[in-house]
Amino acid sequence: MDDEIQLISDGDGLAVIGDPAAVERFLVSEGLPSKDLGLQRLGSVLKTGAGAAQAGSKIAANSGRWVQLTKESAQLVDKYGLRKGAKSGLSSGVLKGNKGQIKGFVEFAKGPGSLLANPALLAGAAGIMAQLAMRQTMDEITDYLAAIDEKVEDVLRAQKDAVLADMIGVDLVVEEAMTIREQVGRVSEVTWSKVQATSVTIARTQAYVLRQLDALAGKMEDKSKIGDLAKASREAESKVQEWLAVLARCFQLQDAIAVLELDRVLDAAPEELDRHRLGLRAARQNRLDLIARSTERLMARMEAAAGTANAKVLLHPAASRAVVRSSDRVAIAVVDFHGRLGIERGRRSLEARRWVDAAAEVRDKVLETGAEGVDAARHLGNETLGRARSVTDKLSSGIAERALRRRGNDEERDEEG
Repeated sequence: MDDEIQLISDGDGLAVIGDPAAVERFLVSEGLPSKDLGLQRLGSVLKTGAGAAQAGSKIAANSGRWVQLTKESAQLVDKYGLRKGAKSGLSSGVLKGNKGQIKGFVEFAKGPGSLLANPALLAGAAGIMAQLAMRQTMDEITDYLAAIDEKVEDVLRAQKDAVLADMIGVDLVVEEAMTIREQVGRVSEVTWSKVQATSVTIARTQAYVLRQLDALAGKMEDKSKIGDLAKASREAESKVQEWLAVLARCFQLQDAIAVLELDRVLDAAPEELDRHRLGLRAARQNRLDLIARSTERLMARMEAAAGTANAKVLLHPAASRAVVRSSDRVAIAVVDFHGRLGIERGRRSLEARRWVDAAAEVRDKVLETGAEGVDAARHLGNETLGRARSVTDKLSSGIAERALRRRGNDEERDEEG
């Protein structure tokens, strides 16, 4: 007997739906880790009648698994020829094979048990997929905050500004609603009434944090002396991690509210679920773009400061070292932050020029700096390469390998000289 597996992709995840054994064989054959999709929650979108009863029975017998789309798993969309719907934005199709041996894309049946043939069920599945994708990001942010050993609550309590203080109460309210959701399996009108107004406070806090990051970037623009740049860079290094932590928590809470909101719409107005999902997706992308622009502006100013420090490395080795070190550490923090939020516009790491490059440009001034200045500049060049490698490890091992090769070639030339 042929196995039939329904595939649905929304760009963030892939739903695999079908007979439990067939779904398991397919996931194992593709080497894909997965989570339970929670098909039983689609019962609320079914209408009364014989057709609904048949569809409900078929859904209950099926298994639904969710796979987060990575570079590798995203290739399945093209591999199996999934077709994208213009209205829903979903790519879908059915694979058929004997005992899990998938043969390729086939036209899907129009029976009541097929999610692809039922717009309401398809919208419900897409809504659940959106929730799982957001929960995945929320988990990433939790890991991020734990990894940087930063408790946002402590940061907020240390602030006297009322805008940040309000976040403590919002945090408690949203966490309570999520706990109730996990226990009850739905979001009641009472639960939703407690959280629906909290998004204003979160948005206000996010705007405040973005202004703080913009202010740090502005301070970097106003400085031209290497000593002033070093001071501004140290301030940015000390504060950026805290502001990013608060910003990450804001985004996490916004995703949590969106998860609760989709549950509420699924329960109260399932016919509006698809439009609501697309609206939330657009709003979420707008937030990501806003955050990306602000953090990338800060990084551009830090990069410019590092360039200034490189140009003056022989004249001001200590201050230049401080600027480049702060710049690299902020770069690491922002790259990690972008990765946790899923911001794809990653930036290449800052890599200060090697001491030999700086020396070549100002060769006539080397003697004026004295032996101590030259040694300090050489030390800065070696430290910079190590920091650059640390940053690039987070982005691309290939870049790091090229940096190591350059270092080896430079050392060989030094020995030959």
